Amino acid sequence: MRLLFRQRVFSWFDSYDIYGEDGEAVFVVRGKMSWGHRLEISDCQGRYLGRVQEEVLTLLPRFAFYVGETYAGQLKKEFSLFSPRFTLDCQGWRVEGDWLEWDYRVTDSQGRLVMTASKELAWTDTYQIQVERPEDALLCLMIVLAIDAEKCSRN
Repeated sequence: MRLLFRQRVFSWFDSYDIYGEDGEAVFVVRGKMSWGHRLEISDCQGRYLGRVQEEVLTLLPRFAFYVGETYAGQLKKEFSLFSPRFTLDCQGWRVEGDWLEWDYRVTDSQGRLVMTASKELAWTDTYQIQVERPEDALLCLMIVLAIDAEKCSRN
């Protein structure tokens, strides 16, 4: 399953439209006012699916994932000098990024590919996300949103 993640050009808070391979909207992400990033995800009919919530008052950035109102895991930024490093506590998955912070891979505990994400050069934040299993699409989207939010906070 392929998703295209594109930030809206003119929005007060973070706002993204997520499209499927056919060009139809699959998810809508809206930033909400809060301490730290709070990104709420709904389907294209407006039904709430979950959120990515930045945890404040931490030494390094940390983002919690909620499917509905149920905690599903977290992504933590780790200290590193040259390449981005994150600890992912979600489904036993691992995330790895390249030193330019444009390409990411998520693998499961057996080393099988779960998702790849690649940032494209554009006016707004734009990512191509390739998800191996459609049922993992929401959590994979949350991972990319958290990584993008961490980069926005840092820059």
